[in-house]
Amino acid sequence: MLRIDSHQHFWNFDPIRDSWITEDMGVIRRDFLPGDLLPHLESHGLDGCVAVQSDQSEAHNDYLLQLAAANPFIRGIVGWVDLQSDTVEESLEFYCRHKVMKGFRHVLQGETDRALMLKPEFKRGIKALGEYGYSYDILIFSDQLQYAARLAELFPDQKFVLDHIAKPLIREGVVAGWAEDIRELARHDHVYCKVSGMVTEADWSNWKEDDFKPYLDVVFEAFGPGRVMFGSDWPVCLVAGGYDRMLGIVKNYTAQMRKEEQDLFWGGNAARFYSLQQ
Repeated sequence: MLRIDSHQHFWNFDPIRDSWITEDMGVIRRDFLPGDLLPHLESHGLDGCVAVQSDQSEAHNDYLLQLAAANPFIRGIVGWVDLQSDTVEESLEFYCRHKVMKGFRHVLQGETDRALMLKPEFKRGIKALGEYGYSYDILIFSDQLQYAARLAELFPDQKFVLDHIAKPLIREGVVAGWAEDIRELARHDHVYCKVSGMVTEADWSNWKEDDFKPYLDVVFEAFGPGRVMFGSDWPVCLVAGGYDRMLGIVKNYTAQMRKEEQDLFWGGNAARFYSLQQ
């Protein structure tokens, strides 16, 4: 069974385009390329990765497609298209030529309109994704979980995966409201969850593994072993520790699970969700 890092990024750093990478994130204010990631994958016995967009442009899609063509361990791409465009179908038709393009996402977490995903134009774009067989990565903060549950309810045949467990307030230790909303979203069995991005929501310099256990408990109980997948969020995770430390959190947490459940978490679920080839 494939072992997959289901969520990471590549970029040639541009201080204007990548303004979300602030000064306090200095460790990632540089280029990150496939050759930088491969040693991490190999050291942990991972067979490949899913490269996720970090810039909302089709030019970035082209960049990721070029990297994937030259690096077969990039098993899939989650790109970006303007889901609210009247011509979104034309873009999706184009990407159908590239089998490595598996799905798309929009940076909903940064939108002023917290319920943008429920606007008619956005829902039309989600409908188009389903018609072309693409998945959708839900990138939100925890205050938007209620809208994500509604979106999932409206599109019962669309494949959704929640990125970064919806970025709960781990630094503050807030679990309750987030947990209720996670359970509501997880009621929809066509929604998966990436166990990723957690360290950046914790105290970057002083987190300990126990900080994450309440959140992991909720996610694994709500989604079950068949709908959770490992994602590193590399290189963003470097602002709060290295790849090894981040991976160690979930490796230790899943160590007591049955082998079949571990296999699903470390790659089986991602391979099924994104239709990745062996």
